[in-house]
Amino acid sequence: MTIARSRQISLQDTPYYHVVSRCVRRAFLCGQDAHSGHSYEHRRQWVVDRIGQLSRQFAIGVCAYAVMSNHYHLVLKVEFETAARWSEREVAERWAALFQWPPLVRRWYQHESLIAPELEVVRGVIAEWRERLHSISWFVRLLNESMARQANQEDGCKGHFWEGRFKTQALLTESALLACMAYVDLNPVRAALADRPEQSDYTSIKQRLEDEEPKVTLPPLLLPFANPGKQDGLPCVFIDYLMLVDWTGRAIRADKRGHIPEGLAPILQRLSLDEVQWLRQVTLFRRRGIRVMGDKTRCLRYAEHCGQRRCHQPLP
Repeated sequence: MTIARSRQISLQDTPYYHVVSRCVRRAFLCGQDAHSGHSYEHRRQWVVDRIGQLSRQFAIGVCAYAVMSNHYHLVLKVEFETAARWSEREVAERWAALFQWPPLVRRWYQHESLIAPELEVVRGVIAEWRERLHSISWFVRLLNESMARQANQEDGCKGHFWEGRFKTQALLTESALLACMAYVDLNPVRAALADRPEQSDYTSIKQRLEDEEPKVTLPPLLLPFANPGKQDGLPCVFIDYLMLVDWTGRAIRADKRGHIPEGLAPILQRLSLDEVQWLRQVTLFRRRGIRVMGDKTRCLRYAEHCGQRRCHQPLP
């Protein structure tokens, strides 16, 4: 039975969520279509550009992303507190970058005199915009609608471009977050599109490694990793994450031989993980029907906050 999107997001339990959206038509979202012979490789940049635009307007941080031939992955962080701190004028300015204002809001923004009922309407509209600007549903909606319009225009057709609603997974623990990010960044490696993460185009890990190079367009705003000795940022320093992704990729792929880097041990010890448990957790993200990742206690609490008696989770 389909569960309402609002009952799959519980900010009391976690701000982190894994999002997947798949294309419905046989013609690919991106890449080379073997049936028609057409190349849709340029569409990958469409997705990255739109994520870049949305990440600058929404109070939603991008932890990781990967744009594949017929789907994309996002790991997002809902930054509710950031949206709450915005002034009404800042909320209106951010919304104006995505949609046109109604005339009443334009008059308010230009400091025209409004009567009390009109001001009440304006404040209600802006409060609704504030909610939408930290909503994963609205983030993905604007991303998917933009892609569908562009692709349909290019293909000269109408109809659905996406197979249905996007899928979400709640990431309740630091280990679940890092495992999901590694899973997303390694998608091109597992699909044999690249043999190493640093050559995986249209992924967050390659963007992070190339951040100092000049960009023609604005890339997605990626959440930073924690600095040594500080608590802010993602729960890992970048060099440890690079070694973690590299080791995970070598261990998951049966056709690759390698050894665990010496620098990897501290992060596994810090997160109380062993190698078998870590690899099992990473591979679980490809399974359907799993909507939440984390330990049993947090999964049960998440289900309660979402108004569910239980949620489908992997066995401990």
